[in-house]
Formats: sequence, C-alpha cells, structure tokens
Amino acid sequence: MRTVFVLPAIALGLVACAQNTASPPSAAAAAGTCGTDASTLVPAGVQITEAVAVEANTVRPPSVGTGPMLAAHCKLTGRMEPRTGVDGKPYHIGFELRLPREWNGRFLYQGGGGNDGVVRPAVGPQAAPGYALNRGFAVVTTDAGHQGPDASFGFDPVARVDNAYRAHDKVAVAAKEIVRRFYSKAPERSYFIGCSGGGRQGMMFTQRFPSYFDGVIAMAPAMRVSKGATIAAAWDTQALAAIAPQSADRKPIVSQALSDGDLALLRKGILDACDAQDGAADGLVSNPAACRFDPRTLMCSSNAKAPDCLSPMQVGALKKMFAGPTDSSGRKLYFTWPWDPGIGHLQNDWRNWKLGNSATAAPNSRHVVLMQDALQGYFVTPPDRSLTVFNFDFDRDPARLDAHAWMFNTGDDIELAGFRARNGKLLFAHGLADPIFSPDEMVDYYQRLSARHGAATADFSRLFLIPGMAHCQGGAATDSWDGLGALVDWVEKGQPPQRIVAHGTTVFPSRSRPLCPYPAYAHYDGGNVEDAASFSCRTPARP
Repeated sequence: MRTVFVLPAIALGLVACAQNTASPPSAAAAAGTCGTDASTLVPAGVQITEAVAVEANTVRPPSVGTGPMLAAHCKLTGRMEPRTGVDGKPYHIGFELRLPREWNGRFLYQGGGGNDGVVRPAVGPQAAPGYALNRGFAVVTTDAGHQGPDASFGFDPVARVDNAYRAHDKVAVAAKEIVRRFYSKAPERSYFIGCSGGGRQGMMFTQRFPSYFDGVIAMAPAMRVSKGATIAAAWDTQALAAIAPQSADRKPIVSQALSDGDLALLRKGILDACDAQDGAADGLVSNPAACRFDPRTLMCSSNAKAPDCLSPMQVGALKKMFAGPTDSSGRKLYFTWPWDPGIGHLQNDWRNWKLGNSATAAPNSRHVVLMQDALQGYFVTPPDRSLTVFNFDFDRDPARLDAHAWMFNTGDDIELAGFRARNGKLLFAHGLADPIFSPDEMVDYYQRLSARHGAATADFSRLFLIPGMAHCQGGAATDSWDGLGALVDWVEKGQPPQRIVAHGTTVFPSRSRPLCPYPAYAHYDGGNVEDAASFSCRTPARP
C-alpha cells in the first residue's frame, strides 16, 4: 500500500503520512511513523514536498524491474534554501530520505554521480546487495544543490560551491536531525557509500567534515576529475579522432577508430599475455602487477588493416592513451592505465565512454556528452562553451582548471587527520577496467597514504581492486560484493576486511572470487575454479 500526499510548494514542514495500521511498526521503530507531527519532526528551513508511506513488498526502486521488493518505510522528499541564481534560474538543495519501519539504528548517505542535479532513489544500492534500506538503514540522497543533470549550473557561483561540498554538508546535517526526531533517537552509526562523483563526495567528507561518518566506501572516486580525468578524456578523444575514418565532409567518425572486433582482439591479447599469472586461465587478470602486455604484439606486419591484427595507427593510439596525457614538454597531466581484458568485452562500458557508437561524425561518447559538458560549464573558470575535448590545448588549458580543482578535487590530502582521530574507516574499491578514472590513480593515492602512515594505514583504510569491472559495476567481472557488511563489521566489531567475496552477474553468473586488500591479489590454489574458496590472497612478487 502506498499513500501519497503532495504538499503545495510554499508549505513548510511535514504533513501526516498514512500508514496501514494492520502492520504496526516494530518496537525498535515505534517512534517513527509517517504521521509524526510536523512541528516536532522537521528542522527549521526544511521543506517537505512529498511524504509517502510505502508498505513492504509492494514496490521496487523506480526503473528497476527485477530483484527484491522494498521493505516498509516512509519516503520523504524535501528541499531547502530556495533561491534565484545569478543566471536567473531557480535553485534549491533537494533530497530524498527513506526511513524504514524496522530501523537498525544506522544512517547511510548515498552518494551521487555525474553532474548530479538528480535526486536518486534513497535505497542504498551500491556495494550492498539487496539494498541498505532493506537491511534497516535510514538512507538519504541529494541533487547537490541544482536541478537537471547537465553542467549549466556551473554558471552560478553558489551552485558550484553547493555541488562541490556545501549541499552535502547541509543534507547530512538535516537528514540526521530528521532521523533523530523521527525515531526519537539519533543514529548510533553513520555511513557513506558512493561511486564516481559519489566516491569523490565520500573522500570530501573524510577531509572537510571528518566527524560526520564512522565509515566510508569510496568506489572509483573522481578525486581529480576536474584537472586530471577530464584532461585524459580530451587526450583519448583526440588520439582516436586522429586515426578514425572520416565522413564525406572530412570529419572523424570517432566510434569507428576501433571496431568491436578490434576490442575483442585486444581482450584476447591481454588474456594471452597475463591471464594465467594468477594461477588460473579464467578470463580475469587478477594479478595486474605481473601483467606486461604490449599492444605491438597485435600489430599487422604491414600498414594494411586485417581482421586478426591492429593497424600501426591503432596500436600507436592505444599506446598513447594508456600512457596518459602529457603537455608538449612531456610533463604528466594524468595517470597511466592498466591493461585489463575487461576493456575489450562487450558488457564493459569502455566503448561507450571512449568511442561511442555513432555511425556519423556527430560523436556520442560519454567523453563528449558528459565530460565535455562538465569541462565547459563547471570545470573551467570562467565557464566556456567554446572549449571542447577536440580543441583542448594540453599546454595552455590545464591552468584554466586550477581554480575549480582547488575546491573540488580530493586527491592531495593523505593526512585525513580528523577522520583518523575519530577512528573512521575508509574503504576504497576500483574496477581494473574502469574507462573514466584510472585504477592507477587510485593505486597512487593509496601508495601515498601508505607511505605517510606506514603499517597503520591498514588500521583505517583498505583498497580493493576488482579485475574486469567497468565503471562502478558491470563488465566481465565479479562485480557484486557486500562492501557495506564488511564496513559495518570493521567499524562496529573491529574486524578489518581480510577478503570480501564477490559474485559475478551478467558475464560470470556462477562465479565467486575473493577481493583482496591491495597489494594482495586472488591466487588460484586448486579446486573448483568458479568458487572463491579455491583462491587465496597473496602478495605479488616484487618485479
């Protein structure tokens, strides 16, 4: 049963939200019902625009057609700080908070991603199979202070700051207060999980607001997206455009620079060179430190392209891309990339990010559609719609990203003094076939963290690399894993994760593998190659 109340736009506070009295709340959550009086529930300045009582096993999250139904909960949609920007557009900080009837005393902040601007369903889907909401977590999400997924909000200076950190501060504080009033009890523990931009938000909290969360999972964090990964997006796009076939009006058809067959050939070459170095030829390169793949082994003997080889121009473009961008003096502008076979699998999103699938010279890769939009509207100061990933100048334009990077990026702070002082736990995860944020960037951060704190690093932070996994999820990988359960055990029981069992989804549906804390990797010891029990975590030999 769902009972919906839509409030007028000027309303402040919360109206009564009907419950099915045939299913009374448990004793643990008896204080929390959708009928709580507004004056005692909502902090000043918070506007609730919709309150919905959702009965158990009646709905799934929006746009999800399979999997578990949601537990009984009260869904609140709200906003705060409405204003008009300097661009004449209306802005507010929007959020969704879901309060389970069977509350476990914990709070989860669900990170966003992309350019944000969208309030996602607050169910806690990442690194929490079956949803954190169904486990009893109160869950909140936010649009980060602007409405709409494009980067046009970057023309308003307040929206820039809101998106970077301020809106997240406001939502975390307000949501925790609503939780306290709803259940007549403050959360006993608070957690954060996010990937991509959400991973950056998790790192931001550990650095700017270190007292807010007991545990954070930062997956594929966009820690240097504005001055780093976006430069790499321009570098890769230009490298591919230079070798792509041209349209009748002599414009590159970027999607055709590498065919699906070429990517399959690249996948096979990487597997042939590196797959068995983890003890099993199983379609996963689980020991990336030992991989020494060279794409020149796939190069045609002549300049003529053939189905079973890559042209010299294709090999040159790949080598250039995986070496990372530089300026004309050779100064590194971003990181290298590992050779993971997942990049060549059709279930991976490498093509969508780097190449797109447009049959014309009108490009539709995410580097163009998403990264270029953010570059123009948000990452460069002042915003400049004439700057593209095709005309980006690697000598001149990086300096134009400095002002925003200073506020937004999270890759420099390796002290984490406040977070460590409150005994916080920080768990990183990154897919080795990620096409937008290099796993080598994640490894670099963790190595610097370890160099600073030595053996004590493992007491508060661990990194898990996921072979074959694309950006945040998917690909030829064991990409379903319970990071939330591992984090809770670490925070509340003092049990650091020694290994986390992950399961395959689309490509390897019957497979499980241990995810091992860096620098260890999953090594095959014998037995059923599809079973995680046949693998142990080993530290790779030094080269």
